[in-house]
Amino acid sequence: MPFLSSLPDAAGVLDVMKAFPEASAPLVDYHEVVLRGPSALSVGERELIAAYVSGLNACHYCHGVHGAVAEALGVEEGVLAALLADVESAPVRDELKPLFAYVRKLTLTPSGMTAADADAVFAAGWEEKTLFDAVSVCALFNFMNRLVEGLGVKAPDDAYFAVAARRLTSGRDYTGYRRLIADGT
Repeated sequence: MPFLSSLPDAAGVLDVMKAFPEASAPLVDYHEVVLRGPSALSVGERELIAAYVSGLNACHYCHGVHGAVAEALGVEEGVLAALLADVESAPVRDELKPLFAYVRKLTLTPSGMTAADADAVFAAGWEEKTLFDAVSVCALFNFMNRLVEGLGVKAPDDAYFAVAARRLTSGRDYTGYRRLIADGT
């Protein structure tokens, strides 16, 4: 049950956004740019970063939703759990490992970031824009995890994650959420 009595008992993020459209509409627009805009990282890889950050933060709701989205976009089942266990041995492309190490450190110890952390990303062949994209997804999901946990938003059950993934991969993406918020329905 969410902490705000004005929300329904089984409130999801969309319910929160509908309740507070002034702040939520620009946030959804930012989701669209960061997660679906042009990037050297695929949409699935960005959703995987979102789920990874959420897993590091133990945000079950965002971890479940975005893990399911990443899998619906072609990320193999088990990759997320492997990343959370150990980035270096996870079954992802070698050039992705420094990005995941970077967002891990940024999530868990943000004041400890150094130029050497960025240099490891660049040494893997990534451009500055890709590091910006990864940091943007990381920052967005650290924010979203605090919003979800701070308001007591919980998934009704694990089956919800597949439903949410279908919403975010069936052509409606985040712009569809923007319309739902604007309509208030």
